[in-house]
Amino acid sequence: MTPKWITPVSLFTVVFGLVTIKAGGSVLFSEAARQSAGNYVPFVVWFNFLAGFAYVAAGFGIGKSAPWAGPLSIAIAGATLMVFIAFGVTILMGGSYELRTVIAMTFRFGFWAVLSYAFGTCKLCRGAKALRSDI
Repeated sequence: MTPKWITPVSLFTVVFGLVTIKAGGSVLFSEAARQSAGNYVPFVVWFNFLAGFAYVAAGFGIGKSAPWAGPLSIAIAGATLMVFIAFGVTILMGGSYELRTVIAMTFRFGFWAVLSYAFGTCKLCRGAKALRSDI
C-alpha cells in the first residue's frame, strides 16, 4: 500500500520544480528580471535553475515509487547543501546578496533533507518496495 503522503509530496515537488525553473530562467535570461532580482548570486541562480529539472524528475519518481527517487532526493539535498555552503562563503567574503536567497536556500535544503530522511537509508536499499510497504 502506498503511503498517503506520496501523492501530495510528489505533486508539490513537481510544481516546486516547475516554479524553480521559471523563476531561475527569468533571472538568467531576462534583463528586466535580473534588475528586479537585486543582488542575486549567479552561481546560486544557475544551480537552482538546473536543480529545478531534478526536482521535477524526483517528483515524478516519488509519485511512481521509483527506486531511484530516494537516491535522487539525497543527491539534491547534498548538492543544495554544497551550494548553500559556497553561498555562505561568498557572504562571509563580503559578497552582495539578498536575504530572500538565504531564506529560499534554507527552505530548499530543509525540504530535500526532510524528504531524504523520510525515505530512510535502509528503505533506499530495498527500493520501491519500501516506499509502498513500510513508510
